[in-house]
Amino acid sequence: MSFQAYIDNIQAKTGKGPNDFKKLAEKKGFLKNGQLKPEVKAGEIVAWLKEDFDLGHGHAMAIVAVFKNLKQTIVKKGETKYTDRDAIKKSSKGQ
Repeated sequence: MSFQAYIDNIQAKTGKGPNDFKKLAEKKGFLKNGQLKPEVKAGEIVAWLKEDFDLGHGHAMAIVAVFKNLKQTIVKKGETKYTDRDAIKKSSKGQ
């Protein structure tokens, strides 16, 4: 399953996208100014997402990856897509 498929499934299940989760995480104290606080562990976020949104471990980790900026946002034709940063680097180098 692609990373974007994880994000799409999360949105279908919860009605929330990555930006919604960022806002909620900010209220919970996991993020500050859109950045993951260094003292926050992935397990804390995963536990919150499992408890409050009934997400599985893999889907919760996808949201953690977004919080850690491990995934790149691509906007095309009004749609937000997420992909691996490594894939972006390879395609920009012509690989």
